[in-house]
This record gives sequence, structure tokens and C-alpha cells, in this order.
Amino acid sequence: MRISKEFKVGLFMLIGGVILYFGFNYLKGMDFFSTNTKYYAVYDNINGLNVSNPVFISGFAVGRVSKISLLQGRNNKVLVELDIKGDVTLGDSATATLNSDFLGNKSILISIGDIRRPMEDGDTLIAVLDKGIAELLAESAQPVANNLESTIKKINAILDNLSGNSGKINQIIDRLDKTAILLNATIAETKQNLNTITGTFNSVGGKLETTLDNAQPTLENLNVFTDSLKNLEINKTLTQANKALDNLNEAIVKFTESQGTLGKLINDDSLYVNLNKAAESLDALLQHLNDNPKHFLAPLGKSSDKIERDRRKEEKKAAKEAARQD
Repeated sequence: MRISKEFKVGLFMLIGGVILYFGFNYLKGMDFFSTNTKYYAVYDNINGLNVSNPVFISGFAVGRVSKISLLQGRNNKVLVELDIKGDVTLGDSATATLNSDFLGNKSILISIGDIRRPMEDGDTLIAVLDKGIAELLAESAQPVANNLESTIKKINAILDNLSGNSGKINQIIDRLDKTAILLNATIAETKQNLNTITGTFNSVGGKLETTLDNAQPTLENLNVFTDSLKNLEINKTLTQANKALDNLNEAIVKFTESQGTLGKLINDDSLYVNLNKAAESLDALLQHLNDNPKHFLAPLGKSSDKIERDRRKEEKKAAKEAARQD
């Protein structure tokens, strides 16, 4: 059996189409040799999500968007079919967040949730629409815009006040001009007065310098005279002090050499010894008078023999008492 060229060409085109179809879908992420699980998510707006956009869990690609359908019976919501690897288990609280990067590429981020109650093939995930870059920028710029608007209103109010008070501002500017003119005149007059005062000071300074030059010899003579007076008084004082010291030395020498009554009293102890003996005799006499007043106060007194006998009796009496005490 001969095969015609037309059949061969047709068969080749069919095989090429099949290979092209499977290759194109494979490149889009469809794996024909693995068992995948299909989940669904319903969004109000997919913001440009396309079929074959990736699905990520913790930044790891686990599948792709396999189909997108418009649900006109449910207020034009969008049904997104997710083709996820079969070895990935999702909990019943899993969420599918539609995300967009800085370049506008869309993807879906899966949060696994509580896997103690896993989801089955064909279940619907909780759809979450992430805020885009434009929305984030709009939210961040809103306070700035409000502040800018408030600032512009305040500037407008200030400009309105300035326009209403333009007459007063012109008056103030005129007064400032007049004040500047008066200030310049005052400065010129003050400068002239300062020049006059400076000339007067220079004249007085010259005269004062001449006077000091003339008084210089007088001051030198006065200094010489003052020094002479100081020297005269000091010499006189020193002379008197020397005389006093000489007199004091002479007196000390006289005292040392036993000249005069005071020197003898200081150097000769005989007077001291005699005075000491007289004091002892007087003390003994007073003691005897105190012990034996009869010897002195009797009308005729007593003879020396009687006095001697009385003394011996007293001595014997004292000896007996001393013996008794021993």
C-alpha cells in the first residue's frame, strides 16, 4: 500500500500541531505528566490577571492560573481557576491574594491556613485583593495632599489680607523711606560732631603732653628731695636705736659685775642667806610664843631655868607618848 504525499504532509502537520500545542502549554507551566489539584477563587476585579500567571506559596511557584471566567449572574464577578501541584495541601482557611509587583506583573499568593481540615479538589479559596502600587501611593499621598491644601488656603488668606491692607503697607514703606533719610542725616551730623570732638581731644592731648614734659624736671627734683628726707629720718632713728642698745649693754654689764645695790642683790647670796635665817628665827619665836604664851605674858615672866625645866618636861612627855604609840 502506497501512502500518498498528501497524507504524509497532513500527518506531519497534525503531529506538528499537537507538538506545538503541548509545547506551548508546557512553556506556560502546564505539566501533562503530574497530578494537579484545581481550586477556585472569586474576585470582584482581577486587575489584569491572565491565564498562566504563577501561583506562589512563600515565594515558591506551586502552580498557575489555568482558567478565568466572568460570572455575569453574580454581579460580573470573576472566577479564577488555580492549577496547583497535587502534593500541596491547603487548609479550609487558605486565602488566595491577588498581588502585583512594581513592573505590573500579576500573581496569586496562597496562604495555606490550618491544614488540620484540608480542602478537597474543586473547593473555593478565600479571595483577597491586595492593594496595588497606585493605591498605596494614593493612600500615602493623601495626608500630604491634605496638608498642602491647608497650606495653600493659609497662603491665600495671607495674600487676601495683604491685598486688603495694601494702603497701610504703602504707608509703612513711605515711613521707612523717611526714617532712612532722617537716619542718614543724623549719621552725617554725628560724624561731623565726632570730627570736632576728635580735633579737640587731639589739641588737649598735645597741651597735656607739653605740660607733662615741663613738669618732668620738677617731679625728678621732688623724688630726690623725698629720698633725702627718707634717708635723714632713717639715719636719725638708727642712731637713737644704737644709743639705746649701748645703754642697755652697760646696764647689763653693771648687773653682771655686781656694781651697785641691784647688782649685789643679784650676784651676792649672803643677803639672801641672812634673810632666810632671820625668817627661820622669827618663825621659831612665833612658834614658841604660840606654844608657851606664859613665858612672855606673865606679869613678871619666868626665869630661863624655869623655861628650861618646862621644855624638858614637855620633851619627856612627848617621848612617852611616842613610846605608847609604838
